[in-house]
Amino acid sequence: MTTIALIAHDRCKELMVALACEHRELLGRCALVATRTTGGLLKDALELDVQCMLSGPQGGDLQIGALIAEGRIDAVVFLRDVLTAQPHEPDISALLRICDVHNVPVATNTATAKRVLLSLTAP
Repeated sequence: MTTIALIAHDRCKELMVALACEHRELLGRCALVATRTTGGLLKDALELDVQCMLSGPQGGDLQIGALIAEGRIDAVVFLRDVLTAQPHEPDISALLRICDVHNVPVATNTATAKRVLLSLTAP
């Protein structure tokens, strides 16, 4: 089963819910891992089964990074707020690095996320 990690900065959480809503059927066929707040929103809004890690400020992004290093994540969607990210929000640089090291696709905006998600279900 394909496993997708989902992370969103505070100002992008609504975008993540909208993206997940648009691709609910696809995501419902995947194992989902998310940071706590993002995962909780997805569970509540779409009734998706999401394994929630710690929240980003508590190290949830690092937990997801460890799963990537272990080969347990197939793709990452990290919707980030590049203009007004807050100091308590996860830093994407470590996740980008671990994705590059392990050749895991990572999307940082909705346009790329849609392409990555669609590629996971291509025949």
